[in-house]
Amino acid sequence: MAMPTLPDSRTEPDGSTVIRVLSYNIRSMRDDNEALARVIRACAPDLVFVQEAPRFFRWRKRAAWLAAHTDLVVLSGGATAAGPLLLCSLRATVERTEDLLLPLTPGLHRRGFATAVVRIGGARIGLLSCHLSLQSAERDAQAGMVLDRLKAMDVPHTIVAGDLNDRPTGRSFRLLAGELQDCWALAPWGDEYTSPAEHPRRRIDAIFATHGIEVLGCGVPRDLPGLDEADLRAATDHLPVLAALRVPAS
Repeated sequence: MAMPTLPDSRTEPDGSTVIRVLSYNIRSMRDDNEALARVIRACAPDLVFVQEAPRFFRWRKRAAWLAAHTDLVVLSGGATAAGPLLLCSLRATVERTEDLLLPLTPGLHRRGFATAVVRIGGARIGLLSCHLSLQSAERDAQAGMVLDRLKAMDVPHTIVAGDLNDRPTGRSFRLLAGELQDCWALAPWGDEYTSPAEHPRRRIDAIFATHGIEVLGCGVPRDLPGLDEADLRAATDHLPVLAALRVPAS
């Protein structure tokens, strides 16, 4: 059975906006980059929350390549956020951006947040892309830092997306879902599991939105025009999460 159609992006007469939001762990672009670009283009996103963006030699050039090949622009993040990256379409007017490095635990990877505030249509939206720790105690602390950062952004509507390295039953996931809307749980569309791409059996990648944003559908995309199953497996070791959200005018 074919999947129901996910709404296209649009701005309503009252200034509210329907946006497509994509979250994607791209494994530092170490796989098939042409397949990766095709997957992102097929999803037609307004906003892309990337994890594991290139962080080392010529990372800006590689991020620019990805933006150019997906008809998007680099918004914030990359090596300056220790991996999280934000891309956006030309629908977005950028108000401000900030890359944040989180406290480093000796022996573990540095983590960070890529954040921005944008306007799309009449909506003002805060954005945060994250990739939480593999270590449970550090991950729980970082989930709390996500919520603290959202409050500090002081915007009416915010979206968080990323690789949580945690399942919905885990403490970090539940902490975020207790304060925010877990988009897949509210309006499941497409598939649930995101990792690993070849034989997915875990939902560790997610999109969250503050209350007041209407979730129209969210999940791993399938059966979209231009989206090939072979590309999903070749692009990276995670599957993407795509959501359609209606954000009220601010």
